[in-house]
Amino acid sequence: MNLHEYQAKILLKNNDVRVLAGKPVFNDNEINSAVDSIQTPVMVVKSQIHAGGRGAGKFKDSGDDKGGVRVCFSKDEAKENAKNMLGKTLVTKQTGPEGKVVNRLYIEEGCDIKKEYYLSMLVDRSTSSISIIASTEGGMEIEEVAEKEPEKIITVNVPGDKNLDQASLDRLVQGLGITSEQSGDFCDQIQKIYDSFLSADASLVEVNPFVLTGEGNFLALDAKVSIDDNALYKHKDIAEMRDETEEDPAEIEASKHELNYIKLDGSIGCMVNGAGLAMGTMDIIQLHGGSPANFLDVGGGATKERVAKAFSIILQDSNVKVILVNIFGGIMKCDIIAEGVVAAAKELSIQVPLVVRLEGTNVDLGKEILNKSGLAIISADNLEDAAQKAVGALS
Repeated sequence: MNLHEYQAKILLKNNDVRVLAGKPVFNDNEINSAVDSIQTPVMVVKSQIHAGGRGAGKFKDSGDDKGGVRVCFSKDEAKENAKNMLGKTLVTKQTGPEGKVVNRLYIEEGCDIKKEYYLSMLVDRSTSSISIIASTEGGMEIEEVAEKEPEKIITVNVPGDKNLDQASLDRLVQGLGITSEQSGDFCDQIQKIYDSFLSADASLVEVNPFVLTGEGNFLALDAKVSIDDNALYKHKDIAEMRDETEEDPAEIEASKHELNYIKLDGSIGCMVNGAGLAMGTMDIIQLHGGSPANFLDVGGGATKERVAKAFSIILQDSNVKVILVNIFGGIMKCDIIAEGVVAAAKELSIQVPLVVRLEGTNVDLGKEILNKSGLAIISADNLEDAAQKAVGALS
């Protein structure tokens, strides 16, 4: 689950990470009071969307080139900009051309910036560690730095079963050129960001930029946090921060029925049991010239009702021209899946070609149910056959 910047800063502040004072805005009536609460002569109006590149983004039909993050030098300027941003569609390189509607703003104090750094922490499953990535090139896209100046990126791996030690902090201090006068506050803030990462069960904390102020203090000027969905049951306060307007409605509906669904851009809808098999199915579809419309894992213990719901969610996507069902019956029996497929096809009056490949427990009974259904179901003998038939059904 992704957090907005202002929410991420609440999480960080609760762990004594230094952030600037600010106030979120949800409607026009809140703009004046939010701006008036800022005590610095310079303030920043920030669009709150789940996408990067806000500052360089552009609003649709705005008539100017101002981005989604605006530095303002008076309260009147801040209020005018806020009114022109709230409710408008911001297009960034991460939103795609359709953009995202800015339903929330964050009005924040200005800051005297002496130096900008990049900092992130994320789970590295390949090394069973927490990777701390830092760079002197703060405020830039870290991918660009990695491509053009990889020597400016420092990576420190902290084993998942150990605390952040002084040796790891010293590597960051030396790699970033932090002076002895600055190192105490630097290490203190890094430790507190690390504590925030652990306490929230985060999968990513990115602070870009992490800045040294003119007063000689380090603080998180921007923040991006993603929480491990599997740990949200332990953090009801964080779960309540979820902004469903930033998520695909179909993905939200799928999660309510314990279906793992991610919308993609292709035309072949996929319903598979098991994440690995789902990935393999998408790969072989592409190998044969097709493009998957989604990732959908119905799980190992799906019921007829969940299968029907899976079909319903797939068909909400108008780009779907063919549906491919690929089931390996282990825990899940093929006859149960077949019954669900037939029931859903009849109930939803599926109008697109339906390709079904079954294998595993009760496979013969499952195929018999499909054959006797009276429906125009295209049976496949194996995964490659299924992919070929699904791609062929597009023409």
